[in-house]
Amino acid sequence: MSVQGIRDAGNIPKHVSIIMDGNGRWASERLRPRVFGHHKGARVVRQVVETSCKLGVKYLTLYAFSEENWRRPSHEIETLMALLERYLIRETPHLNKHGVRLNAVGNLNKLPKGTQQALQQSIDALSDNQTLTLTLCLSYGGRQEILDATQSIARDVRDGNCSLTDITAELFSSRLKTGGLPDPDLMIRTSGEQRLSNFLLWEHAYSEFYFASVNWPDFSEDEYLKAIHGYQQRQRRFGLAGEQSLPLTEAEMAELETEDN
Repeated sequence: MSVQGIRDAGNIPKHVSIIMDGNGRWASERLRPRVFGHHKGARVVRQVVETSCKLGVKYLTLYAFSEENWRRPSHEIETLMALLERYLIRETPHLNKHGVRLNAVGNLNKLPKGTQQALQQSIDALSDNQTLTLTLCLSYGGRQEILDATQSIARDVRDGNCSLTDITAELFSSRLKTGGLPDPDLMIRTSGEQRLSNFLLWEHAYSEFYFASVNWPDFSEDEYLKAIHGYQQRQRRFGLAGEQSLPLTEAEMAELETEDN
């Protein structure tokens, strides 16, 4: 299975989202501190970004740090933020070389000031690129995102800037932190866990899910291609039948009525 073979097969997902799970487990299995897993996992991001560009994926969204992750020990949070800053500084030239635009969503004001500054600098430096939009979900929670969007619309209704009949799925989507991004076509989660963990709850309504058994630091290009290949074999129906039925003829309708009697 090669990148070119997968690309030639067509039906490449436009938007891939990934829950990068299993860094700590990977380190623990090797009797190393969790930080080693996070460090190795950061390197895998580069490979996945490069492969996405080669395949023609246009949007890649990574669950990098959830709202719930703030409950972790302070020393681990500090390490994660330091790793993120190092990643941004080191990878920005590489991302620029591949035409990657950077985006970030979540309660970003909760991040350390240094992390916010490094993030904004990278976003600004890569703002003109168009090959791939890489979105990092940081201090992000899907339920809070939905609540924030609901409150935003409610304020507009209260202030007379929006009526109840104006509230549509499209309007609601535009008020989400991911507003402007298409919904993910394929969601991948590593480490064998099979749950969403509060990740893009609204946006994943019709996404295809792929659960990889390997931990994130072991998520190789071959594993990524297996996920894309799996997606290519599926038929996305969006609530429709696989083969939409033709209208019944009068004779067929009469036959059904006869059977009912």
